[in-house]
Amino acid sequence: MAAGIRPGIRPTGPETTGTPRPPLVRELLLVTALFVVYKFGRQLANGHETRAFHNADRVWDWERALRLPGEGAVQGLLLHDDTLIRVANTFYATVHFPATVAFLVWLYVRRPAHYLWSRRVLALVTTAALALHVLLPLAPPRMLAAAGLVDTAQVYGPSVYAATPDTDTMANQFAAMPSLHFGWALMVAIGLIAATRGRWRWLWLLHPVLTLLVIVGTANHYWLDALVATALLGAALYLVPRPKPVREGRAVAADVPRAPAPRPAVAPLTARAPESALTSGRTGSPETADAPRLAEALR
Repeated sequence: MAAGIRPGIRPTGPETTGTPRPPLVRELLLVTALFVVYKFGRQLANGHETRAFHNADRVWDWERALRLPGEGAVQGLLLHDDTLIRVANTFYATVHFPATVAFLVWLYVRRPAHYLWSRRVLALVTTAALALHVLLPLAPPRMLAAAGLVDTAQVYGPSVYAATPDTDTMANQFAAMPSLHFGWALMVAIGLIAATRGRWRWLWLLHPVLTLLVIVGTANHYWLDALVATALLGAALYLVPRPKPVREGRAVAADVPRAPAPRPAVAPLTARAPESALTSGRTGSPETADAPRLAEALR
């Protein structure tokens, strides 16, 4: 038995979660395949610019009908400082994939059960999003004249998109609905909150909040893009079973049964001669020689 561990008690940690780590090579292939499908699947919406701009006009009208705040209000705050808008553009261009990959790597090493859960949820959300990208091509608000917004990436840099959609070979600029930037960021926060314990874990929600402000303020997404991504994530979380909660930093009872406590020793009872032997008066053995006198004494 390891020193410092009491019988029947086990410490929490990656080795005691009850779920073995899946094979590393298989997971690398799966995640790589998901990334490739994500990147090239978005290209299926290319060539539908007319529909994309028509859908953008409808989304803009729906947002105004729902009295959602204008995307320009957030962008106006960022445009007050050139450094701030460049930081926002850099966040949009560089944080999305590395943060999600780091999230999955940490879960794989420390919380295998939560890793499998998060990977399945992300795969389901991404698949549904790609389907919507094909069915509903959507021009981002930076391309919509009615929005009156600035394409901050092109003006201030850095930009992940080419100057024109025709020269962009990897990223589809007409796949704004839903926003996987926000959907993945929200899942990162939810996954880390579920996989950890501590009073500060709820601060992970700042990641999707900051992501939302960036994607709207840089005019890459509408508010409705984030709302639809949230709905898809909610459906995926409902469909994929959640792992058991983690109790970190405390010992929990082991799953093996404890050994039963030993029974107290009982002194043997003195053998008592049968009543028939006491009253029969028969002799012939040392055990029954005094039986008549004993019977008389008991009367």
